[in-house]
Amino acid sequence: MNKGTLLKDKTALVTGASGGIGAATALALAGEGANILLHYNSNAEGARHVLEQILQKGVAAESMQSDLTTREGIRSLSRYAESKPIDILINNAGSLLARTPVLEFTEELWDRVITLNLTSAFFLSQAVLRGMKERKQGVIVNVSSVAARFGGGIGALAYSSAKAALSTMTRGLTKEFASSGIRINAVSPGTVHTHYHETFSTPAMLEGVRSMTPAGRIGTSEEIADVIVFLCGSQARFIHGEVIEVNGGFFMA
Repeated sequence: MNKGTLLKDKTALVTGASGGIGAATALALAGEGANILLHYNSNAEGARHVLEQILQKGVAAESMQSDLTTREGIRSLSRYAESKPIDILINNAGSLLARTPVLEFTEELWDRVITLNLTSAFFLSQAVLRGMKERKQGVIVNVSSVAARFGGGIGALAYSSAKAALSTMTRGLTKEFASSGIRINAVSPGTVHTHYHETFSTPAMLEGVRSMTPAGRIGTSEEIADVIVFLCGSQARFIHGEVIEVNGGFFMA
């Protein structure tokens, strides 16, 4: 299939797409012909910039704001998703929100982290799966994390726990919906150059990861996006329920 037409006329909803992996994924999907529904929360300027870049690729695009740390934000985006013929859902939105030791965790912070990283992905999947099942086709890609495999760093327990559950959810959804022509997989990025790590990781932490990575460097958002695009295309038509580790060899399952 010619480059630039792999996902022609498909409609993709990408959450958390105002920067980082989400933005790179939205741009990569648009580069393959997909129309983009771009979700963001607080970074309106980033979302506007990404939207402009997407429109320059000659596809349709629009943005939607909602706070996925709240149930109302999830309901709002789910209603939006239900109103669109979505072919591809990328559950990318996620964050540890604050690097917090276990003994300092509050109920409110725990709930917000789990809601953002796990609950939002479940209910957005539910929202699009109804239409996908009727059309007997669709793709969902969840963005997990290498933290799901080893518990994450100190202060990231809720985040890593939610990402581990997201990986498990990927497999459970596959068992129910693969026979309906819907492919559900996940990518599990290692450490990537994003605003996330600028916020939550120190230079020493990043250097430690780099030194333990066989590839000898930190990854890029575009490298994660390339794997997501592959999972959305026909070349991955017999891949179901997989969690693909993309980490330069930092963690080898």
